Amino acid sequence: MAKEHNSASSQHGAVKKQTSAFKHVELERERPHLTRNGFENNASDEHRTPRRRSISKGQKNPASKLRIIPLGGLDAIGKNMTAFECDGDLILDDAGLMFPEDGHPGVDLVLPDYTYVLENADKLRGIVITHGHEDHTGTLPYLLKDLDCDVPIYATKLTLGLIECKLAEHKVKNAKLIEIQPGQQVKMGCFTVDFFAVNHSIPGAVGIFLQSPAGNVLHTGDFKLDQTPIDGVTTDFTALARFSDIGVDLMLSDSTNAMNPRFTPSEAEVGKALKQIIGQAKGRVIIAAFASHIHRMQQICDAAIENGRKVVVTGRSMIQNTDIARKLGYLNIEDHNLIDAYELRGTPADEIVIMCTGSQGEPLSALARIANGEHRTIEIEEGDTVIVSATPVPGNEKAVTRVINSLAKIGADVYDKSRAQVHVSGHASAEELKIMLTMVKPKAFMPVHGEATHLRAHAHLAELTGVPPENIFVMENGDCLELTAEGIERGEGVQSGIVFVDGLSVGDTSQSVLDERNTLSAQGFAAVALAVDFKNRRQLGEIQLTMRGITGGDDAYLAEEALYTLTGAVKRCLAKDGGPREVRKIARDALLSLLWERTKQRPMTVVNLIEA
Repeated sequence: MAKEHNSASSQHGAVKKQTSAFKHVELERERPHLTRNGFENNASDEHRTPRRRSISKGQKNPASKLRIIPLGGLDAIGKNMTAFECDGDLILDDAGLMFPEDGHPGVDLVLPDYTYVLENADKLRGIVITHGHEDHTGTLPYLLKDLDCDVPIYATKLTLGLIECKLAEHKVKNAKLIEIQPGQQVKMGCFTVDFFAVNHSIPGAVGIFLQSPAGNVLHTGDFKLDQTPIDGVTTDFTALARFSDIGVDLMLSDSTNAMNPRFTPSEAEVGKALKQIIGQAKGRVIIAAFASHIHRMQQICDAAIENGRKVVVTGRSMIQNTDIARKLGYLNIEDHNLIDAYELRGTPADEIVIMCTGSQGEPLSALARIANGEHRTIEIEEGDTVIVSATPVPGNEKAVTRVINSLAKIGADVYDKSRAQVHVSGHASAEELKIMLTMVKPKAFMPVHGEATHLRAHAHLAELTGVPPENIFVMENGDCLELTAEGIERGEGVQSGIVFVDGLSVGDTSQSVLDERNTLSAQGFAAVALAVDFKNRRQLGEIQLTMRGITGGDDAYLAEEALYTLTGAVKRCLAKDGGPREVRKIARDALLSLLWERTKQRPMTVVNLIEA
């Protein structure tokens, strides 16, 4: 597996991934039992209040050491993964991915380097998934294929539903999925893990309170303090106060909106805006949103029905997640209010709301295909209304703008966040983060889930709320914190970095390959073919030259000058007894030098040498 290592202690190069044979067994889901976890056997409501188990403060073991190792999530909004290791036991919190940036041409997905987890697979007692977003679940199929053990995966009902679908796509059949609920406590090796409800942009989100012989850690997961949530589930302040009373030696917390002052608006505000826009729309309404934003989907459906419209769902992930959410009871809409996209013909335009993918401008998404006139069943017309109900992920702004411009040219009335409150974040802003810090009262703090600027801003908020500066740790992926009865300090880091998924290849795409692709896209390509008789020190026949994507590359004079330059350079090299290596180098250097002088371009240049 070729990786780009971000840690200074890591070495570049190929690292072979561990592989294992799979047992072909059905997906297994275990429900908690009354006698063990305080729940009834046939419990179905994820958000009811469970019977509490008493938690003793206990005594720390002076000989124990808890290692906290972030493997992803500290250099970007994505690929979240953190390992906790103590007394020979290891648990993993989240296993997410990140989508490629502009500098990753041809790459489909970006994963964290989880080599450390594979090297310590015998210690792995469980994987905890805080919620169902891709940046917290997307690496699971790849990790499970490489683990030589049947590790249990703990998550709430909706999260497991999304994970099951993802694993089925990857033909992973040996996963051991265990459903948990907020308020539940689970023992994993020497760890005791309490799950508590948090409000986020997807149902079933939880944070974790982890107790170990060396100390206690609270991880908030992704959260906001929305007091008027769509599903009625708020962040569990009672649990947070209880954990604070027990004692939180270290807190890890979501930093995404740490630079945003004040509070994040309630998701309910989006519903008000959607109802107003749909109510005044004359033609069809097309709404693009994240396929995992079940709360947003519910508000779209409610606004459509209230305005006498039916809902059409299009886009593979949107259809898939809608089915899962309805089946599990998280999305409420009756069958008669849904219309298949293939049955649209003949339905009046002012009776339709189309819910689709494409809020990030993805070229193959439903919205992009609609905008380009390439969708099989949906054609946009002048007077239709389009709502982009999301904020572009950094790097996607240009793609989103292109789609919006295409829609505007057709005559669509386009709404985005700049025009109306059609989107709010699912992450806590600065004032909410300070409330969380004040409530938990951690002895030490480590900001997570963000870029460097977000982590620094969150660290400053922690200092403002009373966390001692010496106990605030802004880390990088692969770094390590060590918690003992004596306190907390930095420890020895582990291998870290990123792994590229490129088609069917996982980890085989190196940075050098990406550099070559970027050069091809930006500078063009030149190929030189020549035959040389090294015994008699002479060139055979004429040099063949092909240039593509080079300014003036089709100019006959430039091609003639290039051939003249190449012939002279090869002749001089042979006269000096140059071998094949020297001939290739001099030919390449001569061509690049000429092209830079004439075009100010340095294309990818390949010299094919035939030795006679």
